[in-house]
Amino acid sequence: MQIKFPFDSTKPVVGEASIDIDKSVHDVFSYIGEHFFDNYPKWAVEVVEFEPLDGKQVFIGAKAKQIRKDSGVKVESIFEITDYQPCIKLIFKGLTEPYKHSYLLESCEQKQPTRLTFRFELLELEIFMRPFEKLIRSAIEDGAENTVENIKSLIVFENSL
Repeated sequence: MQIKFPFDSTKPVVGEASIDIDKSVHDVFSYIGEHFFDNYPKWAVEVVEFEPLDGKQVFIGAKAKQIRKDSGVKVESIFEITDYQPCIKLIFKGLTEPYKHSYLLESCEQKQPTRLTFRFELLELEIFMRPFEKLIRSAIEDGAENTVENIKSLIVFENSL
């Protein structure tokens, strides 16, 4: 007899945030996508070590290793870029940990502002963590908000230099 749990342990826990950035979609994508390997550690402040594994060129299949400090614990993972469409989106997925980051851009015919949406998906949550799903989702949503705010601040600041 198979035990049936009242929840699905493979159902992702998702957080998403959007922000308008008063720059063209090309400028925003250049910062996030084209220069991802240089700029990602700037906006992902919890990343304490970062190493592109295939050079600094951004392409589908490019991999990187990161060490993040989450709640005082260092977590190492390797991820791979799974979708890269200039001025539209950049998506990468953890290979050694079950997560996905999506950076999605929207603009009206190259006009400003550009709408940036960041989506973080924790693709699996261990069964013993399911009772804390709402708390985890809240933390993920806060992290998503911080991410878009950090990116906007960095783009505005670096373009004002």
